[in-house]
Amino acid sequence: MTQLLRVQNFVVTSDGFGAGKGQSLEHPFGNADPGQLMSWAGATASWPNRTDPGGTRGLDDYFTRDFKNNIGAEIMGANKFSPFRGPWENYDWQGWWGDEPPFHTPVFVMTHHLRPSFSLSDTTFHFTDADPASVLEEAKKAAEGKDVRLGGGGTTIREFLDADLVDTLHIVVAPVAIGTGVRFWNSPDDLADRFHHEAVPSPSGVTHHLFWK
Repeated sequence: MTQLLRVQNFVVTSDGFGAGKGQSLEHPFGNADPGQLMSWAGATASWPNRTDPGGTRGLDDYFTRDFKNNIGAEIMGANKFSPFRGPWENYDWQGWWGDEPPFHTPVFVMTHHLRPSFSLSDTTFHFTDADPASVLEEAKKAAEGKDVRLGGGGTTIREFLDADLVDTLHIVVAPVAIGTGVRFWNSPDDLADRFHHEAVPSPSGVTHHLFWK
């Protein structure tokens, strides 16, 4: 069975930024407001952090549910795992997600500053300084036949795109501009030379962009 490398539910601003400027412990998205970026998913019935009944159904809910479908491993960049730069001062930091990370799979963190693997609940974090192709090969082995999700951030996704390793992408464009930050693209046309593309607007105000080879 073919294993795919999938980008899912990756949100960019209307002016093409995947994250804002000035990421910190208090501001994981920098000067971008995570509420504005992720409100489409948080409003759905399938949002995993929902504590009250209800929520929307339809297109946004479908993509929220699909986030974990047939995923056996995740790859992410160092800045999705941590706001800290440079060598680790200690190993106390274990990510943004508390004792129950939302991944439920092995996670491969691409970083120049290695540290020992560790597990939280059913998620194990591994740290690697290998090239994208080698990391993907390792992640596919860990996924045991399921697909691998490329979680971001934008710089990491671009590295895998540049290496022609990404099979499908789901990019969500939120109706907010921030003017500066980590640019993901100038427009969806940036990927037109390699992928088929469909854009589907949602009643929530976001537009879902689907790309496949």
